[in-house]
Order: sequence, then structure tokens, then C-alpha cells
Amino acid sequence: MALVLHDVTLGLTGRRATVRVEDGRVAAIEPVGRTGDIDGRGGTLLPGLVDAHVHMLQWAATRRRISLAGAGSAADAAAMVAAAAPPGDDLVQGGNLHAGLWPDRPHKTLLDRALPGRPVALFSNDLHSLWLSSAALRLVGLDHPTGVFIEDECMALAAALPAPALEVSDRWVLEAAEAAAARGVTTIADYEYSDTVADWTRRFSVRPPATRIRCVVAKFMLEETIALGRRTGQVVAGSDGLLTVGPLKLFVDGSLNTRTAYCRDHYPGADGYHGELLLPLEDLLPLVHRASENGIGLALHAIGDRANTVALDAFAALGTGGRIEHAQLLDPADIPRFARLGVVAGVQPAHAPDDRDVADRHWAGRTPHAFAYAALLAAGARLEFGSDAPVSPLDPWDAVASAVTRTDDDRPPWHPEQALSLADALAASTGGTTTVEVGDPADLVLVGRDLRDLPPDELREVPVTATLLAGRPTHLGPP
Repeated sequence: MALVLHDVTLGLTGRRATVRVEDGRVAAIEPVGRTGDIDGRGGTLLPGLVDAHVHMLQWAATRRRISLAGAGSAADAAAMVAAAAPPGDDLVQGGNLHAGLWPDRPHKTLLDRALPGRPVALFSNDLHSLWLSSAALRLVGLDHPTGVFIEDECMALAAALPAPALEVSDRWVLEAAEAAAARGVTTIADYEYSDTVADWTRRFSVRPPATRIRCVVAKFMLEETIALGRRTGQVVAGSDGLLTVGPLKLFVDGSLNTRTAYCRDHYPGADGYHGELLLPLEDLLPLVHRASENGIGLALHAIGDRANTVALDAFAALGTGGRIEHAQLLDPADIPRFARLGVVAGVQPAHAPDDRDVADRHWAGRTPHAFAYAALLAAGARLEFGSDAPVSPLDPWDAVASAVTRTDDDRPPWHPEQALSLADALAASTGGTTTVEVGDPADLVLVGRDLRDLPPDELREVPVTATLLAGRPTHLGPP
């Protein structure tokens, strides 16, 4: 289809133009004409935004869970979920728990008292821990002393909980993709722990998603992926180019809020405990070699500084680049290795203001090297932004604002020396460039402001006028 975008500002150049789109590409950039299909009114036109790390099914489900983000203790969370639970005897689900600073510990008895006999499942904000009531434990056939599970057990039990019918959850996920398009997103990397290719092929038969989807490969799917001949970057058959095979996701360690991120220094009050090394180098190397020799790229989850060293050591041994997801706490000596080894830092800037307090407590004295985006960029590393939704909302403007301001409330910026310029933050959100050129794919976002004039504290509320996917509007907002 052909489309004309009238009076748009091209990226951060200040140049105003009319852009013609044909056959899924930018066909012409001309002086501002008199009319067009979409009137930009001087708003900024950018390449479409990419969320490079999302758990789509969990994000879609979290949009329907009880939010417990404001809970200051385990007892507070139990009371909040009891007050918000709908009537009936179905499973009650809550999310967004931040337990890293709580004075008490979650326990099944707190939920049992709050909602007697009711199955309750509460997820931490980082998705690395799960808190179940006694009735919920019975649902999954377990008897457990506390009802609290972390890491692999957490993920296995999350998958075992009662779930809505596939047609319902598929509808939720497709609606979540449409909401992402409304914020300018044209590509999502789905890190769901499932057969993402099969899931998205099934959803595609309902209707095409509003964004491109990179179907990340879970560890348990590695051998089947190889047997099926799937390769990273390969277009999924019958998807009109919207679905591609992503990299293999492997967990090297846990998370900060669950205190399972693998660190060089032990956690305060936990003498000798450094977190969880989920894949030691000797176990990691056979997996990365197996994937690489079969054309499957790598995305290694590493949050603690010691885990990042292990991940970088694996890439050094492999002799090829890949991705480290999160890269939250880094040994200064490791920062130059990202560029040297060709490793992309897939980071989530919204986590920095979200986790500043828990980082100050559990990584005391090391936070100058936490969420070190400016240092990575200065060392030549490539940054790609994601949300890690549902850990943070699937909204790239939240990531851009957090990277530029290093705060999300009225407190001063946290480690402002690691802040990025607007140009660098946008480039990390668009796949590497803020320019629009003739011949480019027409995956585009038009916002209702000239971003050069926008105060940083207004970045989170940028109005999106239009989102185009291969030249086709997936979102049209008010002019």
C-alpha cells in the first residue's frame, strides 16, 4: 500500500519533510507538501521502536493480575490481595512484589489467614520467585514448608498453575502486542519459556500480530530446534515475514530482588552467600557450542558481576558474539570486553530507578558499576533496550526516559554519570539509528512532538500519532 506522511521532522535532525511509503519501504523524502494521509504537524518520525526483551504471555497475564507494587511487607501484600480478590474460589493471582527491602518473609500461612482455603499465587516483580498459599500448593500437588519458590522451581510451578484456555490467553497476548504498537513498537523479542515458534504460529492463524516477533528459543527447546532445522534470523514459514527465530536463552544466574544474582562479594547479612550460579562455565560451554555450530545465536542472562564474567568467558571461548541480557552489575575490567568480543548488552533502563534502593542495600559500594550504560557505550559496546515486561511495563518511552534521567520520581538522578543522551537512548530503542532514509523498511513511529524540544521529564508521556509496520498502520492516534 502507498501512504504519505505530511510535515514530519526526520529524527533529531530538525529537517521537516513529507515522507512517501510504498510497498513496505520509504519510497521518497520530499519537501513539505500541502496534504498527506497522516499529518505529522512537525512531530518526530523515527524508525520503529524495538523492545528487545519481553515475556509476552506473562506480560499479558500480569496486565490482569492484582498489582501489589506498593506492598511494604509480606503481611501488607497478603492484606492487599485479600482486599482486591474477586469473589469465588478460583485461583487468585497477584504480581509486582518487591520483597528485597521487606522486614518480614513471605510464608504460605500469611496467605492462608488472609484468604482461607483459597488458592493464591503471587509473583515477584522480577519473576524469579513465586509465593503460594496451601490451597495453591495442593493445586500443583505439593506439600512445602513455606510455599516460596525461586529460580527453576519458580518457573516450573508457574507453568504448572491453572491457566486460561489457549484461545483466551492467545487473545490476551495479541491485545498486548496491539497495546505495544500504540506506544510505537514495531518489533518484540519474546523470551517466554515455551515453544515460542509454535505459540506464535498458532496466534498468527487467529490474526497477524501488530508487531514483528522474534521467537526466542528456551533451553528445553534446543535439541528440537536443531532437529527442525530452525536457525536464528530465519523467517517462520507462513508468517509473511512477521515471525523470525530468535537466539537461545540461557540463565547464568538469578536476580537482584530475589538475591540470587551471582556476585563477587557476598550479600549483606548472608556470610559466604554470593547468589546462584545456575550454569557454571563447564556446563555452559557445551550448550553454547552446540547452539552456535547449528546456527542458533545466544542470549545469556547475567545480572551479577561474577555471572557477567562467566558469560563473557563463554563468548571468549566460543569466538563469536551474542547477547548478554541485563548486564546489571559489572566488574569494571569486564566493560571493555563487550565491544572486544562483539557482545550486545541487552539492558532494561527502567530497572535502574526501580531497583536503586535494593541495589544500594545489597550491592553497597558497587553501584557506580551497576546499570552502567554510559560506561558500556563509551567502551564501544552496542546497547539494545528492552522492558523485560512484566518486570517493567512494555513501553519503550519509559526505558528512554529512565536512561536519560536516571530517575522515575522526584528524587535526584541515581548515578547520573551513567545517564545517556537522548540520541543514544533513542538509538538503543530503534535497533541502532534515529534516521529515516529512502529505501528503509517502513517500520516507523511518528510522535506528536519535536523530541529536540521536549523536556526530559516529559519523555514518558510522548504521544504517539502513528505506528507503521511495513507501511501498514498498526496504530493511529489523535493528530
